[in-house]
Amino acid sequence: MAEPVPLPPSLRRWCMAAAGACLLPLLLQLPTGLTLALGVVAGLGYSFDRRWPGLLRIAVIAMVMGYMLFTFGFNLGRDTGTALLATLLAVKPGETRSLRDARSLLGFSLFAPFAAFLQDQGPLVLVLAMLALGLLLVGLAMLAEHRPGAAPPRLDRDRGWTTVRAVAIALPLALAAFWLFPRLSTPLWGMPENVLGQGGLDERMTPDQWVDLFADDAPALRVRFLDPAPPPRQMYWRAQVLWNFDGGSWTRERGIQELAGAQVEAGTSQVRYEVTLEPTDQRYLAVLDLPLQSPDGGRLLADASVVTPSPVSRMRKYEAVSSPDGRLGAQMDPSLRWLATRLPAGFNPRALALGRQWRAEAGDNDVLVVRRALDWIEQEFSYSLSVPPTGRHGVDEFLFETKVGFCQHYSSAFAVLMRSAGIPTRVVLGYSGGYRNPYADYWVVRRMDAHAWNEVWLEGRGWVRVDPTAAVAPARVLDTIADRQRSEALLPEGLAPLRDLADWARRGWNDLVLAFDAERQAQLFRPLGIDQASAMQLGMAFAIGAGATMLLTLWYLMRGQPASRDPLVAAWLGFTRRLRRAGLAKQPSEPPIAFGRRLSAALPARSAELESLSRRYAAGRYARGGLPEAERRQLISELRAFRPGKPPRPTGDSR
Repeated sequence: MAEPVPLPPSLRRWCMAAAGACLLPLLLQLPTGLTLALGVVAGLGYSFDRRWPGLLRIAVIAMVMGYMLFTFGFNLGRDTGTALLATLLAVKPGETRSLRDARSLLGFSLFAPFAAFLQDQGPLVLVLAMLALGLLLVGLAMLAEHRPGAAPPRLDRDRGWTTVRAVAIALPLALAAFWLFPRLSTPLWGMPENVLGQGGLDERMTPDQWVDLFADDAPALRVRFLDPAPPPRQMYWRAQVLWNFDGGSWTRERGIQELAGAQVEAGTSQVRYEVTLEPTDQRYLAVLDLPLQSPDGGRLLADASVVTPSPVSRMRKYEAVSSPDGRLGAQMDPSLRWLATRLPAGFNPRALALGRQWRAEAGDNDVLVVRRALDWIEQEFSYSLSVPPTGRHGVDEFLFETKVGFCQHYSSAFAVLMRSAGIPTRVVLGYSGGYRNPYADYWVVRRMDAHAWNEVWLEGRGWVRVDPTAAVAPARVLDTIADRQRSEALLPEGLAPLRDLADWARRGWNDLVLAFDAERQAQLFRPLGIDQASAMQLGMAFAIGAGATMLLTLWYLMRGQPASRDPLVAAWLGFTRRLRRAGLAKQPSEPPIAFGRRLSAALPARSAELESLSRRYAAGRYARGGLPEAERRQLISELRAFRPGKPPRPTGDSR
């Protein structure tokens, strides 16, 4: 077995740079701790130019993969698969020492930028992927040119521009395929779910779980109002409705999906709007309270939440209509009343006793019970994101001991109090408020705007929104999301305009590229009078577009190119053209020496001359070192002067 060809240090550094560029967009999608761990492993593999012992490699792989699986809770999902790919690529530099290893490293690295698109299709990932692709192509070209024993090739301007031109030539065909290749209205298969999710609101709420979410200022949804926008205090964006309480956490009720959809009575105002929802990996569509109908692709449930058949794993755009002052659930279904008043036994006895006391004192006046709870919160409770952990009776500890918390604590405790008093109550998760981007007419709702509130059912009024967190007196607000954002310096105040400008650019990218689906593709030819283009029409357009693109590319490559830049080759081509006109055409795959032998048989009077010309041309064109310069010039002169119908001239060549 032949020894592996060693990899020169300069080529190894270039290959590591190309592989690192490929890995970068994938690392940006992973949890921070895992990204740092993989970066350290990849750096060690690059720094030590000796092959790691087998046991050491196995130990490093086992430790890194164990940490990776621990990070994802030993669950498999789309994000786990991309993390596994990143782990393998981070370990690979530790065994890259030969040309074969380098080719394997770059070949496997090509999967990394494509895997990054499974998590995010934004312009930043695209730019990083294009840069990585260019570096990888240069690396592969340099590996292909390297010869053992020779000096390794270096990156020069010509090689760099050759790679740039190769990518630029491929772009028109890629754009033609993106815009014109017929798309399926629904995919043949769905992407696997992420284990850690993408910042959506889960179907489970446990107090204290949103502390990290409040530090995330990434957009959750963008909204363009088609009617005048409601005031921000009415912007409650409904996502999940939770019914079940186990003493510590609230969860959705699956049985709600079997009931008829919610009947919402429109109020005096109706608002039409367009939502662009970022991927959540959850089965909901965020809508403004209260939705009058379900957006396309969703289903309106009895609790006025909108669910989708599959998780929202990519950006989703939809239109909806809501009535902020509408009325929901004028009549209470007995099964819903049971769901909205039940509480688990053995939890929070003090809260249950207080709720029953308030019921006894208020009689049948449910509004009085609600008002009493809100007054208590206003007088004695404080708002803070820094909350001590709670134990088994978390609601009791919050209501009677700490009296400090944020929206999750308030909505959970308020629901327990109301249910203890016999008032049907549920918890609603969503977002509150938003801000208008000054560069365009749309609103941005961020992940840190996540909010939890309640709905109570009151006789004659139906389900009524109650936000107990808003009842906290302003003087008792100890710290807010804005305070934490400033203290952690998520974004300096002076850079806020840049954030808005970047968000405006991202929204344009979403509308132009990510939201381009089969429906929009079918409407491409409306200016030409074709309302809905069929798959055959799109296929014909793609064929025409791809053909025109390839012809333009061929013209660009061939324009202004001489027949040959080598005078010897040009003289040989003229020689073969003259013979072709005389009826002695050279076959495309016929070598020069074989062609000379055939010419000798066809023109026996000039056989020596023809064999000499073909033999010398083969030596000057293909032999190592070629011909001496004087002989090369003489051969060019003879090839140019040769005419099939004329006698040969003396050449002085007696070979």
